[in-house]
Amino acid sequence: MLTVRVYGILINEQQQVLVSDEHIRGNFYTKFPGGGLETGEGTRDCLAREFMEEMKLRVEVGDHIYTTDYFQESAFRPGDQIIAIYYFAKALEPITVPLRDKPFDFDMQQDAVYERTGETETFRFVNWEDFSADAVTLPIDKIVADMVKLQRVPR
Repeated sequence: MLTVRVYGILINEQQQVLVSDEHIRGNFYTKFPGGGLETGEGTRDCLAREFMEEMKLRVEVGDHIYTTDYFQESAFRPGDQIIAIYYFAKALEPITVPLRDKPFDFDMQQDAVYERTGETETFRFVNWEDFSADAVTLPIDKIVADMVKLQRVPR
């Protein structure tokens, strides 16, 4: 099966990169915000929807960064292939969800969600100086992190 995922690289005014820390079926991942493309949906609309669903945040979807151009097996469904598409994203309003200072700092409500569903997430910013491929877990995210770090000069 082929799965299309769309992710956003959001860099705030303090030159920090937004990441999502997720606990999924017993494993911990740090990745970029985003999710799965739904039937009948464009990739930019998908990313805007994912930010709204996950963070209650309206974003402007900016320039395309990268689309997977090699075979990548799904980390969550062995045998499935992932096509991942990355865009820059800009917040159109202040972020209102709680942001964490350290990785995987889930609160009691998020732990309860994990107990019910096997998945939970929280968000935090990574300082530009600390941002690299090592800041994220998934293989395609690592490629994109390197691309962003090498090509983007902080404002």
